[in-house]
Order: sequence, then structure tokens, then C-alpha cells
Amino acid sequence: MAMSALDIALWDAIGKRAGLPLHRLWGHVRSQMPVYGSGCFRGSGGDGMIAKALYYKAQGYRAIKMQVAHTDNLRGDVDNVRRMREALGPDVDIMIDVNQGWTADVAIQMGRKIEPYDVYWLEEPVPADDFKGYLRVAEALPIRIVGGETHFTRFDLRPFFEHPRIPILQPDPMRGGFTDLRKTAVLADTWGITIAPHLFPELNVQLLASIPNGVWIEDMGLSNDLFVDPVPVVNGMVTAPERPGHGLAFRPEILRECRIPTD
Repeated sequence: MAMSALDIALWDAIGKRAGLPLHRLWGHVRSQMPVYGSGCFRGSGGDGMIAKALYYKAQGYRAIKMQVAHTDNLRGDVDNVRRMREALGPDVDIMIDVNQGWTADVAIQMGRKIEPYDVYWLEEPVPADDFKGYLRVAEALPIRIVGGETHFTRFDLRPFFEHPRIPILQPDPMRGGFTDLRKTAVLADTWGITIAPHLFPELNVQLLASIPNGVWIEDMGLSNDLFVDPVPVVNGMVTAPERPGHGLAFRPEILRECRIPTD
């Protein structure tokens, strides 16, 4: 992760030296990408997840992500998905994050129960290293099975390329940096796999604006207060900034508060 932070900083320096945003430096494909509203956490209960999803819908988001599992209440999980679909209506996509909380057999059982509610994807249904479990679930269900945020670099993701049953990968920029993320995107495109990176929308927008197989940006609104010029979501879309490098600068008060004493 430390190497990833350095990699991202070096790419920012190269972009600034060239006077180009990274998506122009790498090869511009598009300016706008769709965003899904994340952070509908299981800890807030069914009502809390629905309330946050409705907030996203009111802001123009066309998709949200909710959580299941880790509750010892499988029936409750199914009921929460049903209630979420009823609350949002048919025009908002629902992603579901299991956070590695099930075994393959439970994921298959639960996937069949929630499939009638038009689920867009089922994320990390099994432990990250259970690649055979991923394949079992993907082959048994009509729902998209996705994952990859917990894996480090394209080498960790290799089994997904060797057995391309996962249609969308979610690599994390802090587990390989921009350099490896771009290589992962090329490998994925070779196998007809699309990319929806994990978190960091203000960074990932640079990648997705420069590749043909980017599909979604994840947004929790976690870091908007950190930057001088945050990357806003407007009507469920993010526009790649045209500032050189990655285009981000920390607000002065953030730098002061986070300064490490040297004496």
C-alpha cells in the first residue's frame, strides 16, 4: 500500500510536468462516468440502508450498493433486499456486497432467493482467496458475481483471468497503484472483463476516463472535505477534471492537522 501511494504521487508529478490530467496523458476515452452510491451499511439495519439509498436516489444516482451477511440472519438479508427494491422502484440498480461473508453453498442458496429482485451484482460472496468458490457461485447463478478489491496487484487477480467467469473486477488503487491498475485494466479488456474500481472516486476517475472497459465509479462521499477542488457527482455522473496530474490538492487545514512533529 505504501508503494501504491508513491506510485500515485509519481504519476501526479509526471502529469503536472506534462501539463496534462492523467486521463489525457494516458489516452482520453470519455469525460463522464456513472457513479453508484455506496455505504448503505448493514449496521444501520434495513431502515437505515433504505434511507441512505433514497438519499442517493434523490441526488440523481442511478445505482446504490447495500450490504448483507455477517448478521446470522439470512431471512433478514433477503427481506432487506426485497424492501430495498420496493423502496427504490425498478429504475435504480441495486448492488449487493457480501464482504466475503458466505461460503459458496450459502452464496448460491441466497443468490437464488434474491435474484427475483433484479440484483445488478453480488460482490465478494466468498472469502477473497476462495477462487474455486467464486467459480462455483458464478456458474450457478444468473446474477453477476464480482470482486477483486482485496487482491494485491494483477498477480493476485490472475485466477480470475485464467477462468474468466467474473464479468466485472474491482481492483483497489491502493493495492498496486496507478501503474498496476492500468495493467489490470488491459488484461481485463483482453478477456472481455470490465472494471469498477474500489473506492477512491477522485483517483479512479482518471483511470476510467482513459480505458474502454470502465463501467462504474464507487462513491461514499468519504473524502470530499479533504480536497481544495473535490470531484463532484452531478446527476449520478462524475466528470474527469482537466487539472494537471490527478488534479487533487489537500486543503491547507488538513495538512496542518495531519502534520507529523519532527522534534
